[in-house]
Amino acid sequence: MALASWLEAQELVSWVNYPGLDSSAYREIAKTYLPKGQSGIVTFGVKGGFESAKKVANETKLFSLLANIGDSKSLIIHPASTTHQQLSPDAQLTTGVTQDLIRLSVGLEDIEDLKADLTAVFETIKATQLV
Repeated sequence: MALASWLEAQELVSWVNYPGLDSSAYREIAKTYLPKGQSGIVTFGVKGGFESAKKVANETKLFSLLANIGDSKSLIIHPASTTHQQLSPDAQLTTGVTQDLIRLSVGLEDIEDLKADLTAVFETIKATQLV
């Protein structure tokens, strides 16, 4: 929840999907069915589309670039360039995969370290004017 809230405030993040956020369309359902927490899975969109999102996934240091979820270590994936790359852009959209989508599975690392890791990549993207 803390990382999802933080992501919402980032300049390079266009949207965040996490059922525990007040901005989520699923907030009320999540409170009913997930009263003890809404999981460690967060998805978000990176301004700049495919290349910027791919850069975020590839250049973080603490997140492991893996497609699985639910590990004790934090994981990151850019589905459009990895797990769904064999699909056409239209087929990707049908499955809910947008070009800017990043999926995180948040592990046991300190939240401030994860924020710092993402901030470093966001700053690199800003500096290289990919956005």
